[in-house]
Amino acid sequence: MSVYSMTGYASAQHSSAASSQGAEPPATSDARLGLEIRSVNSRYLDLTFKLSDELRSHEPALRELLVRRLKRGKVEVRAALESNAANLVADPSARLLQRLNTIQDNVKTWLPLATPLSVADVMRLAAGSTGGTRDWQADLLVLAEQVLQSLLAAREREGARLVLMLQDRMGQLRRLAAQAEPLVPQLVAQQRQRFLDRWRDAMGLVDSGVLPEAAQDRALAEATAFAIRIDVAEELTRLNSHLDELERLLGKGGEVGKRLDFLIQELHREANTLGSKAAALELTHISVDMKVLIEQMREQVQNIE
Repeated sequence: MSVYSMTGYASAQHSSAASSQGAEPPATSDARLGLEIRSVNSRYLDLTFKLSDELRSHEPALRELLVRRLKRGKVEVRAALESNAANLVADPSARLLQRLNTIQDNVKTWLPLATPLSVADVMRLAAGSTGGTRDWQADLLVLAEQVLQSLLAAREREGARLVLMLQDRMGQLRRLAAQAEPLVPQLVAQQRQRFLDRWRDAMGLVDSGVLPEAAQDRALAEATAFAIRIDVAEELTRLNSHLDELERLLGKGGEVGKRLDFLIQELHREANTLGSKAAALELTHISVDMKVLIEQMREQVQNIE
């Protein structure tokens, strides 16, 4: 199963001949239905519809379609009707003009201060009388399915790119962990020798080179306590375990965004602990490099569905 990003965009248009209905003489005008869907990351599925007046009644059907296919993301849907012959204005029929004039006279009888109809009002009413009764739901849903498929394809492509980026960062984290692992025994051995040297200096036994057994035991105890304090083997083990789980989830695909986000938090926790236990500059550098990589991963994981 693929990994999907929550970021994507798709649009399409559909032309259809809308026939006028009613008492007026039949006429045909081409109408163009346009629809676009854009999405960005969000914790939940957040749908927003911006539909023209003719299409607003179809919002529930569009919502049902999107909810079935999308799980997360802030999704905005825009749809509108436009005329393919925008510069051509059809003449209203004489019968329609007569009817509008009669209605206007009746209104003025009761409301003498009412504003007369303008040319724009007449043209709008004429357009509504010829094409406003068409049911666009079937065409709209077909077009929405087409655009949704394109959106999912775009989100899948973006998801594949995110997976490659995450796998690259995970490989770098594994290499940093491998660099940190042998540093701890070296630090413990160096610290043990440092303790022994200090005991020799303190007891004035440098020349003889003989260290009392009690002093050696104390030095070993101090070295052991130091080793416990700086031991990061557990952190490195957990870090590699989290990376294994990340690898498994990316291979599994599907709705893994929230699980990935949780694992990124755990990776950051282990890198922080590694830095707090660092007893050498090399470990500090490794911890900082790890946190930079993990932060890069966090930014991208938040875009995964």
